Amino acid sequence: MSSEDETIVRYNASERINHWIVAITFFLAALSGLALFHPSLFFLTDLFGGGPWTRILHPWTGIVMVVAFALMARWMWRDNYLNESDRRWLFQIWDVIGNREERLPPVGRYNAGQKVLFWVLVVSLALLLLTGLVIWYAYFALLFPLWLRQAAAVIHALAAFVLVEGIIVHIYASIWVKGSIHAMVSGKVTPAWARQHHPEWYREISTGKA
Repeated sequence: MSSEDETIVRYNASERINHWIVAITFFLAALSGLALFHPSLFFLTDLFGGGPWTRILHPWTGIVMVVAFALMARWMWRDNYLNESDRRWLFQIWDVIGNREERLPPVGRYNAGQKVLFWVLVVSLALLLLTGLVIWYAYFALLFPLWLRQAAAVIHALAAFVLVEGIIVHIYASIWVKGSIHAMVSGKVTPAWARQHHPEWYREISTGKA
């Protein structure tokens, strides 16, 4: 990294495409799910061509989202294990909120907040997939007893709520840390950005250890 004019590849093309597929299908699944969740939100079915089409598209959109996320998780997995530095980072959450990054332990490819969010998404999507299959009337629901379908419906709603909250936090953090959205669009960051927000990752790629 001899010049600040150079850029560092943070996400390659396949990673970026994968991420945006997950993002788009999330919004489609969330909107269609909300439309089916409560009568007051049924007007959202107009976005999908009406109630019947919403009921058809919602589970299939969810499956595409889960499969795309599973592919994304395959290359993110090893970078999202929590270590001692991450626990210190979480313990110093007020320094994070106060944007006092110089006080925080060195951050690798992902910070502790991103890692926690990753595992929240893994658990939430796994629950959504399993419970979604149980309440999917077109194919599987009648294979299960009523009490299990009712329990699955409640768990499905709770998992969806956690997922939506997690994505809201993710979007907010992406806007808060200037350059994060650009990184997922272009795939590149500046050395200065990497040093400031992910110094351990910058050290690893600078020394060829990443």
